[in-house]
Amino acid sequence: MWLLFVALLIPAGVVGWAIGHYTNGGATTRTITLSAPAPTTTATTAPATTAAAAAPTVDAKAIFTSAGCGACHTFKAAGATAKVGPDLDTAPSVDAKKANMPLAAFMKQSIVDPNAYIAPGFKKGIMPTNFGQTLSAAKIAALVSYISSGGK
Repeated sequence: MWLLFVALLIPAGVVGWAIGHYTNGGATTRTITLSAPAPTTTATTAPATTAAAAAPTVDAKAIFTSAGCGACHTFKAAGATAKVGPDLDTAPSVDAKKANMPLAAFMKQSIVDPNAYIAPGFKKGIMPTNFGQTLSAAKIAALVSYISSGGK
């Protein structure tokens, strides 16, 4: 009975590990804890006020990678070379002009409503339409800045 149990448990564990390992793209989750130093006061100053902690910076390259942008787009700064969607090193500025929109507004629209403008040579409905719901406004703004600056 124990032999049968072990014979079934080991393959199930290996299969479970493989599924878990390969379905997350090899990505790892990192937890970062930020803390701000406590404000200092002296007896000669006015009562201390509560200072808001500095907002943590958003790592746009990590967002680009975790959102899967590199699976479809070429973007040298992120090491992405995919060809499913437009080349983000060159296409956004050209397409923004064709759409008669400022670059930042065009790029934001392309992320949250990708079917609003379809780049020549590409098909409607390929890019997911849920990034406006799955990415915060700060993450979208960081992506727009990251891509429009060429990754700088």
